[in-house]
Amino acid sequence: MTIDTKEMITIDALVLSNWDRDFINMLQKGGVTCVHACCGLWENARETLSKVAEWHRFFEEHSDLVMPVKTGEDIAIAKKIGKIGIILGAQNTSALEDELGLVSIFNELGVKVMQLTYNNQNLIGSSCYEETDPGLSRYGKNVIAEMNRVGMIIDLSHVGTKTSLDTLAISSRPVAITHANPDWIYPTKRNKSEEVLTALRENKGVLGVCAYPHLINGADTTLEEFCDMIARTADFMGIDHVGIGTDLTHNMSVDFLAWMRMGRWTHEIDYGAGSKASPGWPEWPEWFQTPVDFPNIANGLAARGMTYDEVSKIMGGNWYRFFTEGFKAKKELEKCVSLT
Repeated sequence: MTIDTKEMITIDALVLSNWDRDFINMLQKGGVTCVHACCGLWENARETLSKVAEWHRFFEEHSDLVMPVKTGEDIAIAKKIGKIGIILGAQNTSALEDELGLVSIFNELGVKVMQLTYNNQNLIGSSCYEETDPGLSRYGKNVIAEMNRVGMIIDLSHVGTKTSLDTLAISSRPVAITHANPDWIYPTKRNKSEEVLTALRENKGVLGVCAYPHLINGADTTLEEFCDMIARTADFMGIDHVGIGTDLTHNMSVDFLAWMRMGRWTHEIDYGAGSKASPGWPEWPEWFQTPVDFPNIANGLAARGMTYDEVSKIMGGNWYRFFTEGFKAKKELEKCVSLT
């Protein structure tokens, strides 16, 4: 079964890939409207500023093909004019260091998403790989409140269970898990428990189901199996709370893989979501090798029995709704409510 995705807004809620014009062309061929692009993992404030500066230069040099996204309306514009909208985000809050005021600074610079922790405990909370998770720190609670205030999306993808549950309990606004799967379908430390996903559902957040091979059954995972997981996740979360976050790592170097996993915090090999048996970049399933393959997911969901509207929500409609509201500052959101 083939489904026409031309009119759909298609959003990938996390990509960590080598951005060049070839990659942008792949996104266009795959009908992708908008991408959340990672611009930081372990970097401190000064280093993250340089990363953001590189992105601003990239936007200028490739303005015929891409545009920055800071509002939901920007996503609609990108769709209308045929450009790829790019949301900047960081997979750690290391850029904030210990300064609460940097939340609003990075938000103004266009970093609209921040994952609270990457693979280690930090000043805010703990990660899914730590042996214990004491939950949010006092500083972490302040960061949550500030992100809620300025309209920066909280991401819990690599975050530990207790820190995630603390966040979902105190956040005044919906929260994202941009790239993870239910751990009862694919058991791994990086995937999410029924307890966390229940809390996310009650928070009215969105889960981006993930095609990263280490979070499914590797390259042998079939499209039918992946789409079955999406359907089962939608049954659990509700159709309005599931999107796509591939965590695609296209054309990335081995040196970057070492930085991604080990940063500066260890001299020993750390495999992250991988293992000693699978230490390098994983091989991706044949049905999702590059962004050109995005229609395969839509067609797989249709073949699974989903309607056009349901497929449209999962392929990007839910993220579009979530980002449109989530990127607004709290004052702006309150003003909209008072006018209705």
